[in-house]
Amino acid sequence: MWNIGGKDDGMIPNERDAALRARAKQVVPGGMWGHQNAANLPEGYPQFFESARGCRIRDVNGREYVDLMCSFGPMVVGHQHPEVEEAARRQAERGDCQNGPGEVMVELAELMVDTVAHADWVQFQKNGTDATTVCVTIARAATGKRKVLVARGAYHGAAPWCTPYPAGVMTEDRAHLLHYDYNDVASLTAAVGQAEGDLAAIVVSAFRHDLAKTQELPTPEFARAARALCDATGAALILDDVRAGFRLHLGGSWEPVGVRPDLSAFSKAIANGHALAAATGNDRFREAATKVFTTGSFWTGAVAMAAAVATLKVMRREDAPARMEEAGTRFRQGMDALAAKYGVPIEQSGPVQMPMVLFTGDTEFRFANTFCVAALAEGGYFHPKHNMFLSTAHAPADIDAVLHAADAGFRAVAALG
Repeated sequence: MWNIGGKDDGMIPNERDAALRARAKQVVPGGMWGHQNAANLPEGYPQFFESARGCRIRDVNGREYVDLMCSFGPMVVGHQHPEVEEAARRQAERGDCQNGPGEVMVELAELMVDTVAHADWVQFQKNGTDATTVCVTIARAATGKRKVLVARGAYHGAAPWCTPYPAGVMTEDRAHLLHYDYNDVASLTAAVGQAEGDLAAIVVSAFRHDLAKTQELPTPEFARAARALCDATGAALILDDVRAGFRLHLGGSWEPVGVRPDLSAFSKAIANGHALAAATGNDRFREAATKVFTTGSFWTGAVAMAAAVATLKVMRREDAPARMEEAGTRFRQGMDALAAKYGVPIEQSGPVQMPMVLFTGDTEFRFANTFCVAALAEGGYFHPKHNMFLSTAHAPADIDAVLHAADAGFRAVAALG
């Protein structure tokens, strides 16, 4: 716990979030956009937050929660990690957005190449959509081909070529996308055949983490097949590690299955909440990476890069994936025990570092929403249909606290009958 000063504005605390939503709707279409739209969460969830530290967050209404979303993934060593924030502060005193990058860019690039197993080089961007788009662009430049394979239901960003939502997107934007089913070797092989010799890349997620679906870790057979098909056709194997990167393995999320990609996209956890992304690649794609024009005014911002250097050093020193695995195992076992206690069947899937909890047969998310609202009231911030995230800041006591909140959630679901 920590002390945070509240606003002395005479407003009842419960009204602050509602007031901010009302103001936002006057100046922001819908009041919010994308994955943070309140429509994606149960009624009663806060939209606006006051502060955060470690694995605890506090909303503008003054309520504190154990955070199981970690800002949808970026917080990997905890909110306001002192080492990361000190590195960012020192760099900010020297400069951030300048006419060119700071010295820290080279240090970060060297550290990334030393950390990511397949990487011979790296380029930096600002968010995950940037990084996946850069990888696809480099693959097309290197191969001179057009077709890109993506798994049905996978999320690779919000650009027209990959967004799962059709508004404002033209058919032409996706003219060269082909689809396969994740972990289905026959489906993947058939999609490669559909490309008819015009295959630039196969894009794979670190694991199947589709919204509101049971998660699937990659099978070794699927991963090896993707690698072999790319080798046979000359296509690039692109690993979208934006969501999972550095939580499953510091060298890349497919290291445990023994398959290395040609190109990888990282973001979220790379700089512990500071805006940064990276496309990494092997030497086969180095020349193409020098030829494509991908850029942004803020892509060489030095503060985020300094934060990333500190974050990577902390993760390496503390063996972050192992620490998160320990916390995730404690959480998963506790959730199973509570489900059995209340006779409420659940499905837990995916890696334990990124918990996914679905209620069996709950197609309308009635149970999930009931659970989340009840747990929220007891200080646990869950998500009803998105995979969650753990960080190195989640100590055993924090997991126990969130399981205490989950007890109230299961009790509320059991009361539905």
